[in-house]
Order: sequence, then structure tokens, then C-alpha cells
Amino acid sequence: MPSSERAPAQAQVDQAIEWLVKLRFDTPNPVTERQFQQWLAGHPHNAMAWQRVSGLSDELAGLPSALSRRTLEGSERQRISRRDQLRLLAVLAVGGSLGWAAREPLGLPAMMADSSTGTGERRQLQGSDGSRIQLNTASAIDLRYSAELRELTLVRGEVSLDSNASDNRPFRINTRLGVLGTRNGQLLLRENDQGLLLAVRRGDVTLFPYSPSPRQVQAGETLQVSTNHDYQLASLHSDPWGWTEGVLSVQQMPLGEFVAELARYRPGLLRCSPQVAGLKVSGTYQLSDTERILHLLARSLPVRIDSRTRYWVSISAA
Repeated sequence: MPSSERAPAQAQVDQAIEWLVKLRFDTPNPVTERQFQQWLAGHPHNAMAWQRVSGLSDELAGLPSALSRRTLEGSERQRISRRDQLRLLAVLAVGGSLGWAAREPLGLPAMMADSSTGTGERRQLQGSDGSRIQLNTASAIDLRYSAELRELTLVRGEVSLDSNASDNRPFRINTRLGVLGTRNGQLLLRENDQGLLLAVRRGDVTLFPYSPSPRQVQAGETLQVSTNHDYQLASLHSDPWGWTEGVLSVQQMPLGEFVAELARYRPGLLRCSPQVAGLKVSGTYQLSDTERILHLLARSLPVRIDSRTRYWVSISAA
């Protein structure tokens, strides 16, 4: 089958971007919802295009509304073509708050990422040195090995590294906030709204080893590192390592926070009403079946799950 029949056309990707703008910034109403559902059902490639671009919703939420809205829908006022809009978004992805997240959902070149995952996908890798690496949902890394150095770059998302301690070469990990160093460490890194989450299970890990004040992170520690390089012990409602075993394990996590976490593994929009966002969730959930997780929430909490389509789900009071 020709590739053009397997993948959405550029026009369909552009339409999906327009719908993302409407759903992200405009107040939903029955007319908009009906029109969106009609467009989504109009062609199989519409749903594919929506799945590609809908992952940008969380990243756009981190931008000032005026900036992100102007970037995506400014073409009408400024006579910028949709193709130029995609270029603008790519530039924003490289240099701004979006990170690299726009590259794959929009079908843009993967640039220099050696390995990557899509929304809801997890992947296990093994480095040429024998180290074990796992990528979480919507993540990308680069790997480089030389005679003197092992090097991993977190391009976006979340990664766990179980370094082969029998290899005497130092292992350098590059992140947006700076460099980490180890040789025998088992560690996890996740980009988040506050900066970078670092958890260490084994070995010694040095945070910012080339700075005037490096921090030695010991096994069992989990740090939240801010964008200005401050750090503190992280207080979490979930096991940060759970996804490496295919589960989301939480303890007394507010439902709003739980839904935001679950949304990382689902394409489309997953919303939680403020009226129920404070309800507490505990348990261990299999990430391979996010639909079942939603059903379990409806059975264990006084909430209602409204699924307009599999790409548009709302959670509200029962």
C-alpha cells in the first residue's frame, strides 16, 4: 500500500492543529463538540492526524496562552501559511518550552534522536556496553560511545538507565538543566513542569559534576531539580519507577494529578472536572490498558466517565 494511503496528508495534520487550538483555548460547547466528532469520523486519517498532534496539548498548556495561541492560529492575522506555522512550531520546539515534543507528533524529522517512543509506548534498549535503558511514553534519547566515555542525552520525556558497572568508562548524562555523571548508577530521569526529577536506586550519581558545587545523590534518594539548578528531596504520591514495570502505582494521589499522569499514556484529551479533582486515588494500575483504568475509577470513586470519542474523555461528578 502506498505510504500516502497509510498516513494522513499534510492538510489533515493542519486540520488537526486547528482543532487542537479550538479545544485547547476555546470554551467547549455542543456545536464545537459535534463538529469535532463529525470531522474525526469523516476519514480514518483524520483520527490518525489527531493522534499525532493531540500530544501537544500538555506542552501547550505550559506556554503563556497568548504566545501559544498566536503561534498556532496567527496565520489569519499575519498571513502566515500553515506550512510556515509548522516551521514556527518546530522552532519553538527546539528553543522553547515545548522541548522536542513537537517533532514526532507533527511528523517532522526526528532530527538527531537515536531512539524514541510515541504516546503510550514504552521501549527497552541495551547499550553496546551492556547497560539497560528504558524509555517511557513520548520520550527520546541519543546514545554515544567512545573509547573514553559513555554518553546518554535525554532529548525529551523520561528514561531509566541501569549502567553496566563492570565497564570502567564514566557515563555522562546530558539534560536540559545540565549534566549528570555516574559509572555504576541505576537512575531515572523525567522532565516535568518544575524541571527535572531524578531518582537513584543503585550506585553513586553526581548532579552537575562540572559546576562549582556538585551534588552527590545516593541510592534511595529522589530529587526535584528546578530550572535554576536548586534541588530538594521530592515528595511524591506515586512510585517514580512504576512505569518501568508497566504500572502506575499511586498512594493518596489527588484525582486531578492522577488524570494528568494517566493522560501521558493516552492520545487525545483527558479532562478532569475541578469538582472531583481533589478525590484521592490509591492502587496499582496496568498502563497497558488505560481504558480499564478509567472504568476502575468510575467503580471506585463517585465520578462519571464521558467518552465522546476515545480521543476526548471527561471525568466529572457522578
